[in-house]
Amino acid sequence: MRASTACLGRQALPDRLAVLGEPPLVVFGDQDRRWRPSSAADYPAVPGAEAEMLPGAGHTPVPVEPRRTAGLLPAFADAHATGRGAP
Repeated sequence: MRASTACLGRQALPDRLAVLGEPPLVVFGDQDRRWRPSSAADYPAVPGAEAEMLPGAGHTPVPVEPRRTAGLLPAFADAHATGRGAP
């Protein structure tokens, strides 16, 4: 955990993702007690990024809420596969 915190202290995750050239779908839980759910607001800096907030979910919404997470994927994939996503 210390190494992860130190790494993020050197460069924020949105900045790391921005250079990859692929739009990410970032999923947050609004009940996350390890990371600020409000940090979802930092992701518009990443080209094409979409940040989704899952109400009632905690720090690991993807494995804990797989159906809700999966429900987000088709529209995101369709938008970006067809070039209709955000610039």
